[in-house]
Amino acid sequence: MLSENGHRRVAAAIKAVDEASDGEVYCLIAPESSAYREVPVAWAAIVALVLPAIALMLGINPNTLLEMTQSWTADQVTLIRHEMLWGLGIYAVAQAFLFAVVALIVSVPAARRAMTPSFLKRHRVQRMAMQHYVSTGIHLSKKQPHILIYLSLAERRVEIIASEAIHKIEGQKLWDEARTAVIGGMGSDDPAAGIVRAIQIVGAPLAKHFPPTLPNVTADGVGEI
Repeated sequence: MLSENGHRRVAAAIKAVDEASDGEVYCLIAPESSAYREVPVAWAAIVALVLPAIALMLGINPNTLLEMTQSWTADQVTLIRHEMLWGLGIYAVAQAFLFAVVALIVSVPAARRAMTPSFLKRHRVQRMAMQHYVSTGIHLSKKQPHILIYLSLAERRVEIIASEAIHKIEGQKLWDEARTAVIGGMGSDDPAAGIVRAIQIVGAPLAKHFPPTLPNVTADGVGEI
């Protein structure tokens, strides 16, 4: 997503923060935070269960198909049973057909993204961000705060997670400001500018409250996954 020049600018911003403090900043950009494999199945099941029932409530008779193939209707009990079985069979086939069609349609990436509930997207992005936050900070000591800026492109969401030590000092306002900077950059022709600005915003309190006492041995801290 970032150009080579944009990657260098983001890496330079991260390096500047790392050199000015004992804390570390990481930036990860993911094309998508989840495959959402359950979404097509869920929508297919809902449509297959609900649509035929609604059709019955509206007076659509499954035996219409049978009547189209017969020119008479018998009153005998056996033939009435036959019609009932036909009706149930048609109902089941309609459900199976609807399930297959809807599952196939919603499996298309663009349709799946559109049909995925926002609460599920939010949950998956937050969970993935937390996993990366833990993995990027696993080599740090308890005295080293670190901050992760996580972008999930398909969900169009930004998550910023910070160590408790720095979060207690700054509160929520700082992270909201950094998030706004990233979102603003993503809507422009230069997304790297928004990310760089966010790194500078979150890096300022790291330099202020956690000045450098340890040698800098970090990588560039930016990646696309």
